[in-house]
Amino acid sequence: MYKSRASILLAAIVLFSPFARAQHAPATLASEQPQEMLAAQIRTQGFACDKSLGAARDKKRFRPDYVVWVLKCSNATYRIARAPDMAAKIERVR
Repeated sequence: MYKSRASILLAAIVLFSPFARAQHAPATLASEQPQEMLAAQIRTQGFACDKSLGAARDKKRFRPDYVVWVLKCSNATYRIARAPDMAAKIERVR
């Protein structure tokens, strides 16, 4: 009886660990480009991005826990500053 409870407990730990959940993430998330995720984020914040053409990190403005991207869309270029648990700071560059 003790061994069966231990094996059930071990199976639950393995099943519910963050590593196990990451292994079963949908393939669309893993294959999605940063430019698509950034474009979706700025659209939810009210900015227009008709078609995302590319995204690059802005290494000059990078700080720990503060990542800055330059997103090029077909209709505009944006600088997007992202910090954990906050809305992105977005400015139109061109």
